[in-house]
Amino acid sequence: MPHTDPTPTPSTSPVSTPAPAHDQAARAARDRDARDQAARAQAEAVLTAPGAPFAVVRAEHGPLVYANGPRTLREFVETTWAFGDQPFLIAGERTCSYEEFFAGASSLACRLSETYGLRPGDRAVIAMRNHPEWQIAFWAVQLAGLVAVPLNAWWTEGEFGYALDDCEPRVLLVDGEQLPKVAGWGEKAGARFVVFHDEAVGEGGLPDRAERYADLPAPDPLAAPPEVEVRPEDDATIIYTSGTTGRPKGAVATHLAQAGAALNPRYQAAASALGRGIIPGQGPAPVTLMTFPFFHVAAFTSLYAAMATGGTLVLMRKWDTDEALRLIREHGVTHYAGVPATALQLLAGAERAGDGLESLLMLNTGGAAAPPDLVAQLTARHGERIEPRNGYGLTETSGGVLANFGAAYRAHPESVGTPTPVTEVRIAGAAGEALGDGEVGELWLRGQSLARGYWRNEAATAEAFSGGWFRTGDLAVVRDGRVAVVDRIKDMVIRGGENVYCVEVEAALHDHPDVEDAAVLGVPHPVLGEEVAAVVRLRPGAEAGVEELRAQVARSLAAFKVPAHVLVTHEPLPRNPTGKILKRELRETVREHAHRSEA
Repeated sequence: MPHTDPTPTPSTSPVSTPAPAHDQAARAARDRDARDQAARAQAEAVLTAPGAPFAVVRAEHGPLVYANGPRTLREFVETTWAFGDQPFLIAGERTCSYEEFFAGASSLACRLSETYGLRPGDRAVIAMRNHPEWQIAFWAVQLAGLVAVPLNAWWTEGEFGYALDDCEPRVLLVDGEQLPKVAGWGEKAGARFVVFHDEAVGEGGLPDRAERYADLPAPDPLAAPPEVEVRPEDDATIIYTSGTTGRPKGAVATHLAQAGAALNPRYQAAASALGRGIIPGQGPAPVTLMTFPFFHVAAFTSLYAAMATGGTLVLMRKWDTDEALRLIREHGVTHYAGVPATALQLLAGAERAGDGLESLLMLNTGGAAAPPDLVAQLTARHGERIEPRNGYGLTETSGGVLANFGAAYRAHPESVGTPTPVTEVRIAGAAGEALGDGEVGELWLRGQSLARGYWRNEAATAEAFSGGWFRTGDLAVVRDGRVAVVDRIKDMVIRGGENVYCVEVEAALHDHPDVEDAAVLGVPHPVLGEEVAAVVRLRPGAEAGVEELRAQVARSLAAFKVPAHVLVTHEPLPRNPTGKILKRELRETVREHAHRSEA
């Protein structure tokens, strides 16, 4: 069963639970749930037994780690040469095979190491859109023993400057779009540049110490990567947090941590297969529509899963529902990977177009909380043919460490699932004590894929990492081994001493057929401290009013959780590139609306 922290005597949960069901349907659901739990436990036992592919051991005075498998990203990527001419990356009319990819990465790695003189520990920034060359650049950095620093391609010059000052790279691997944002910093710092997709860069437009990737010698498919020692304890990546609550922090992951992150989705896929009565590893390699930006940690989970099996990633320059449907048909896409917002748009677009998504076998969402009705919509339209999957992961966990899929997801759509074998879960109280089953507290995580801390930020590291545990800042509850995230600690509304979990209210609003998107937050109140407020985006043509939406919440939640203020809009809610709602951008608008309502 999942690894959870020892718990003291349970106390009453602050989260409401359904009343006991007595009808036949409820009993059948409980029976299915019990069978699913038994099957899950059996699958884990088979996969994690001594000598099994996902056996685990306890590192000395440390976390659980996989006993088998790669210990570094260099070991992981070197196995991909065996996939030869199988397609790895498809972008428009271009297909890059595993052979082409590995030759390009090895050649660039040699240039970084032998020509540029970069040494293990030196930082290498990667800043470009989802081009195939992004992967060549990232894995060249790993083969050369450098530290890869993927930066957000949507950042402004000022945001780039902050991160560059922080990590001080010696080389910048950038596309022509990002070059103007980093050129000044790089020239001042004396950094090297390799510029990809430089069509927009005119003659003489390159900075000093810059080379066009297109001008480099053609990769030799028989050439080996440079001979450098890469150790499990060496730093592999610095990935900056999304910065929704302030300045981004660079989460530093070692090679051992990233190797664990590479094995986590393989374990989840194997457990899913066993749960469906399929022997893991059989059948054709997956073809995944990759909609996550490569710089975001959510992309790594799908990337690692594809590379481990010789799978194909179909890339998109930007999200477009009709284009996504076309790519799925053209390339026989079997797996979708993206944020819940685009997944819902894909399902709605397919329904409008009469597209049965015949090739699709799995719909995987991440990067932001999935509304519970997503899996209901998928099942209503496509039955159980397409497996639903969601999960939980953070920049600090190097990707997904909890997963909910298949029958378990359909039965418990509010859950983010169960942990991987090397991930331990604690629900902690205010003093860090472990809480019991059914109690709400802060979600703490410990495991192989955990970052070792924040780059050059001892204060933030000390605050978030303690005794090997990472304090996520999320409020969660565990029931029967399944984790449900109920809110961000900072987003929870305390109304007159009662805790209101925004995720719970948002889920109730999403149950209304007119609601396309919703954000719940607190606004100040002179007596209660805070009141609950909601911003609701309606579907095109919908006309649900404020009182109707408040009544929708009142049907399933206590009166104190019903939003006192509801702002209805037809405009998109502000989100960051990975789908998280930027509530800080809504607060002032909501406060003004509440003030006008009370005037």
